[in-house]
Amino acid sequence: MQVYRGMNIGTAKPTIIERRGVTHHLIDVVEPEYEFSVADYRQLGRQVIDSSQGPLIISGGSGLHFRALVDPMSFAPTDDELRADLENRSLEGLALDLTAMDPEAHRHVDMANKRRVVRALEIAMLTGETPSLRARSAEAEDLRRYVPDVEFTAVGIDPGSVLDDRIDRRLDEMRQGGLVEEVKGLQQRLGRTARSAVGYRELIDHLEGRITMEEAFEAIAQSTRKLASRQRTWFQRDPRIRWIPWMEDEADRVERAMEILT
Repeated sequence: MQVYRGMNIGTAKPTIIERRGVTHHLIDVVEPEYEFSVADYRQLGRQVIDSSQGPLIISGGSGLHFRALVDPMSFAPTDDELRADLENRSLEGLALDLTAMDPEAHRHVDMANKRRVVRALEIAMLTGETPSLRARSAEAEDLRRYVPDVEFTAVGIDPGSVLDDRIDRRLDEMRQGGLVEEVKGLQQRLGRTARSAVGYRELIDHLEGRITMEEAFEAIAQSTRKLASRQRTWFQRDPRIRWIPWMEDEADRVERAMEILT
């Protein structure tokens, strides 16, 4: 979400001063109205990787976006009109159509997740590639085996039991730093992807009168914890990541990470 201009506080974007000390990429590259996809992220990120003259650090972000940068991951075409038609239909009808095209689709697609069912149907209708067919491709096999396109060394640092406290502290800092005012100023400009960001969607619910501010911030905290849990599970499945124990002192964490990186 740091790709979006103006979404600074809620995405914990590095400050201008921090960016002067170290060159950052893929920050402030599009307006918040734009539907910035994982495919867009991969394209721009690979351009940075391919043109780099020295070492790069991929820091933070979701597991999907990390894998999009380093692993073989192509993206099927999209069609806005077809997508809109599918999204207007019921999940039950969509699931029936997908199952008719691919009786084994449930093995590869979360049939309770409308967005994923819509995307699977869109791909099948545009390309003829069903979920089962795509799952048997060489690319899918490499993804399952964690065979990278780009060589890298990965270090994971998991705060463990202190994670919830760190989330609460950071959210309080964002609130004090003007998160509500930031969302209010961007409210009319946020496209579908930007509106889905944790912190922004909950505060939009508040600004549009559906929940109180306190309810919004409690929802943000809960959403952040759930997101952290999902990403923890995602990253811990990746056998290429070397995990180091949590240490309160940042210098100690850096030292242990550098032992792996060097």
